Amino acid sequence: MKIDILTLFPEMFEPFQSLSILGRAVEKNILEIATYNIRDFAANKHKQADDYPYGGGAGMVMLPQPLSDALEHVLSMYPDNKPPVIYLSPQGRVLTQAMARDFSKQSGLILLCGHYEGIDQRVIDKYVDIEVSIGDYVLTGGELPAMVFVDCITRLIPGVLGSPESILEESHTAGLLEYPQYTRPQVYEGSSVPDVLLSGNHKEINKWRRMHSLKNTLIKRPDLLNRDELSNDDKKLLNELEEYNSVIKTIAQRIII
Repeated sequence: MKIDILTLFPEMFEPFQSLSILGRAVEKNILEIATYNIRDFAANKHKQADDYPYGGGAGMVMLPQPLSDALEHVLSMYPDNKPPVIYLSPQGRVLTQAMARDFSKQSGLILLCGHYEGIDQRVIDKYVDIEVSIGDYVLTGGELPAMVFVDCITRLIPGVLGSPESILEESHTAGLLEYPQYTRPQVYEGSSVPDVLLSGNHKEINKWRRMHSLKNTLIKRPDLLNRDELSNDDKKLLNELEEYNSVIKTIAQRIII
């Protein structure tokens, strides 16, 4: 996959694409990241990329000319198969694992990083295929969201991770949060690894993991639970967990009273 990133701060992406899993993906030619400085395409004398908004108000808006020319330059490299143009914006659809899976199947993506109060709407209308947000909050610019986006989708590309199976067990992959993980030592500061994980009984281990995946989701993100998508065994485990939580809640209320 090739990802083209249009930004005012291309230097932010230099360490990002050279370290850890992404760095290895680049080394193996599974991933290519190209950055473009939007200011380089500014036609004005001072390479200005922003100006005051029409109608008044605080802040600055990114000019359409540098953005349009930068996008045209990148798009000219794809005469036959235009990649989706994605604008990282707090107004966009919130990124989910399902969206990431879909994006990871693309051969190329073009990311547009906004700044200040955003970009001229005419650029969005003409070039942008989808706006994507990483959460309901506002950041200084689109560079950090772009990094989150790239990390999220590229790890789903075959060959990027050493163990493809690890993706299948992660939080949000199957609609649930992941179960607790443990490693050496077996006992740490008086706290032991659950016996079932040391038993070698894979049937019981899988059952324990599924129960705790359901439990984590029930406690931390109950909004993710969709009973219609759960198996009968899952529903049985979930009912047991809900009964357990109800008992604990009742006991806690009695203690408080």
